[in-house]
Amino acid sequence: MKSEVGGQRSEVRKAAFVALGSNLGDARQNILQALRRLQQLSEQPLLRSSLWQTSPVDCPPGSPRFVNAVAALAPRAGETPESLLAKLQAMEKDFGRQPKKMLNEARALDLDLIAFGGEMRATQELIVPHPRAHLRRFVLQPLSEIAPDLVLCGQTKTVSQLLEALPPDESIRKLDT
Repeated sequence: MKSEVGGQRSEVRKAAFVALGSNLGDARQNILQALRRLQQLSEQPLLRSSLWQTSPVDCPPGSPRFVNAVAALAPRAGETPESLLAKLQAMEKDFGRQPKKMLNEARALDLDLIAFGGEMRATQELIVPHPRAHLRRFVLQPLSEIAPDLVLCGQTKTVSQLLEALPPDESIRKLDT
């Protein structure tokens, strides 16, 4: 199972997939700026989805809509899921992320490590693959653009099949980039 990454053939199973979300400030620009920053963490050009506007899921009442995307990067030599997570969390702080006061509150940038090659982790700090990615349209819709045939560790269906199995959601829409 292979996919084009930056014009070169690369095995999708070796890629790290990062879901991006923003619903504070200029959410679209936050995501575009974060994608540029993620490029610095990759050995090859990013494989990136379109931007998607989505309704907030499991967020406090009145939460603004999100802009979401997914990027695949080629981890640098020696990178681990834990070291990449630390870099993603530092980037969130650079965008103004504060310690959580309530679950799923509005934020300028949210970065979730969805998968890191075929690695699996289940620690207090990190669960990879992301335990709810297969249930979330705001992850699967953009992920299906760049890795439709990917089978996340622990799943038996491809990303496209998982997406098809979700109930319809008219509130998600592709944004012009």
